[in-house]
Amino acid sequence: MNNPPLLSLKSLKRTFHQGTQSLYILKGVDLDLYPGEIVALVGPSGSGKSTLLQTAGLLEKADGGDVIIEDKKCAHLNDRDRTQIRRDVLGFVYQFHHLLPEFSAEENIILPQMIAGQSFSNARERAHGLLKEVGLVNRASHRPARLSGGEQQRVAIVRALANQPKILLADEPTGNLDETTAAAVFEKLIELVRKENLAALIATHNMDLAKRMDRTLILHEGLLLKS
Repeated sequence: MNNPPLLSLKSLKRTFHQGTQSLYILKGVDLDLYPGEIVALVGPSGSGKSTLLQTAGLLEKADGGDVIIEDKKCAHLNDRDRTQIRRDVLGFVYQFHHLLPEFSAEENIILPQMIAGQSFSNARERAHGLLKEVGLVNRASHRPARLSGGEQQRVAIVRALANQPKILLADEPTGNLDETTAAAVFEKLIELVRKENLAALIATHNMDLAKRMDRTLILHEGLLLKS
């Protein structure tokens, strides 16, 4: 790769304690994720994929090692600085859309932009453009309950892109959809990631989808292995 990585994990460790037992989930994970690269993260349920994404996304704190985002060491940052990096650099997509039910599709995309300091008019223009990208302009005023599962997830994806992040972390983004809908949503996700030149780490159980990404990493017994 000619460009430096946007995200690096260095000997990342994460341990959970249950009574007298210690569960070693991440045992020294190393990863470099580059601009424009889409990487599949696979592994059986319970292997720690969600923990890896949560720790890489600064939502959980590592017990050892470091998370380096845009050359900035983040493991020991305070909560305020971690929150700022998540807001300015990272985008998150989950298996369940987590849209705010009392707001429309458009408003769900406008709100995170306004929290980040955008004006309402600029945020609305960006929301309109993103909804157009995923074919949902005519559903902009609809609340989540009036959208199909695939439509809700497409809104969740463009909401994650609303603040123009550089890194996208996605945890089973099509895992709650039927096969046909999942394929369509994934196609749109890949298209948007390429267009925005993001670095994307996508956890999935779907090996057919994983094969369409640039490379695949397997989380096995707390370590990342190449496919």
